[in-house]
Amino acid sequence: MKLSAELVAFSKRIGHDFARPELLLRSVTHSSVSSPTRDDNQRLEFLGDRVLGLVMAEALLKTDRAASEGQLAPRYNALVRKEACADVAREIDIGAVLKLGRSEQMSGGRRKQALLGDAMEAVIAAVYLDAGFEVAREMILRLWGDRIKTVEADARDPKTALQEWAQGRGLQPPLYVEVGRDGPDHAPVFRIEARLQSGDTAQASAGSKRVAEQAAAKALLDQVRG
Repeated sequence: MKLSAELVAFSKRIGHDFARPELLLRSVTHSSVSSPTRDDNQRLEFLGDRVLGLVMAEALLKTDRAASEGQLAPRYNALVRKEACADVAREIDIGAVLKLGRSEQMSGGRRKQALLGDAMEAVIAAVYLDAGFEVAREMILRLWGDRIKTVEADARDPKTALQEWAQGRGLQPPLYVEVGRDGPDHAPVFRIEARLQSGDTAQASAGSKRVAEQAAAKALLDQVRG
């Protein structure tokens, strides 16, 4: 099959010329436009997440040969979580080539963190299936770049960091409460409030509850740390 000019340009951005271009097309096809004759990227996302995990585990072991498992685990989590995948996806502009249904397009799907992160994992799987693990690893290490060396030793996702902060002060784990919901039914925006037993609170909004909770946790953590 012949790729569109946009996908050809994208393949150059990730540095891989596909022998099986249908893999690239599938990797950027969201379930909102899938059909019996058009596969979406969900299965590729599942595989890409595992390939990314192995590459990052290997890279971290090589980067710091003296680190313990307890030190490596949070660094690993910081590098493979959806937020990190979405950041890389933005740098290579996956959003510009995503194949989305009308409702997702209208609700800003090309900028949604979850969709970008999922697509990044699917692209990794497409390269892996097209050319093997070594080629996929080279691409991942190049795209993640200095993130691997500079990831903080105490990296935690915000919810974990806030819970540890609370427990360290004898407080109950934080609560996350949905305090509002805006937007249409097909593209809701959730407003979440993070609450500590001390009475401190912070709110954040996002297109998914998980992302909103993480954002609220970060806001509250920044607040209590002063």
